[in-house]
Amino acid sequence: MSSKIAHCRALEDRDRSWVLKIIQNWGADFVVTRGRKVYAAQLPGFVAENTAGEKIGLVTYELVGDQCEIVTLDAFAQFEGIGTELTECVRTAARAFGCKRLWLITTNDNLDAIRFYHRRGFTIAAIHVNAIAHSRELKPSIPKIGSYGIRLRDEIEFEMSLAD
Repeated sequence: MSSKIAHCRALEDRDRSWVLKIIQNWGADFVVTRGRKVYAAQLPGFVAENTAGEKIGLVTYELVGDQCEIVTLDAFAQFEGIGTELTECVRTAARAFGCKRLWLITTNDNLDAIRFYHRRGFTIAAIHVNAIAHSRELKPSIPKIGSYGIRLRDEIEFEMSLAD
């Protein structure tokens, strides 16, 4: 499978079962963000496709008032521009909806995501210390140890202003 991105397109009803399978790879049919369950397979989003029409990435987002949260981002190959393109698709959509803020949550162990968002102009808005303890009450499958052997403990909130 080639990971060269051809385009990203809005999610359609025919994609929903595929999106659910991606979300379930994280241990449930929902994700937890800021202490609440979010059923990401039901949210709007974009799918990245390669030149052969194969799905190579996914982003879901939620619009609340003048804010847009990136709820999930999956690029099936790193360093190919997939995550960047999907993030840009959400940013463009959020602006079209009149959002002033684009934001997301990642965890303290997700060093790759922390680097990714910093390099794309996001800033750290907050660190929610020990927030994962509450998240585990909602989703017990969240492991104690995450990427790189780092204890999974805190939520890191990144944001980007969309105000002109």
